Amino acid sequence: MNNLTITSPAFSEGTDIPVKYSCKGENVNPALKIESIPSEAKSLAVIVEDPDAPHGIFDHWVAWNLQPHDMIAENSKEGVQGKNGKGGTGYTGPCPPSGTHRYQFKVYALDAMLELPFATNKKNLMNAMKEHVIAGGELTGMFSSQSKVSV
Repeated sequence: MNNLTITSPAFSEGTDIPVKYSCKGENVNPALKIESIPSEAKSLAVIVEDPDAPHGIFDHWVAWNLQPHDMIAENSKEGVQGKNGKGGTGYTGPCPPSGTHRYQFKVYALDAMLELPFATNKKNLMNAMKEHVIAGGELTGMFSSQSKVSV
């Protein structure tokens, strides 16, 4: 599998995610820049998860069939939005109950568009894309329950 390079104008690898992109802010996804997308990519899938959640991995964003462009816009509604850990669809921002958590923004380049119903969960997306992933990459940001909204 090839590697995608994932960056964001909002934060760097291992640094704090701005409050704007959390439950304390506007609760919108940060923009993601994607480099090294293979030419044969037909779509992108995005999974954002918190591996430090108290009851196991919490899914913050599950989306697929995004166009294979080098940028996912801030507050993106592109592609098909899957079910997040809150039971809704689309992005839900970092909101740790305590401490500082890691948030992994994973992007996958696929050699196909996926035929999945709206609001599919992460497990079903992962199963559907298993045979289609041709590249992947990850960006990890941090967010603390102590993060404050700046005035």
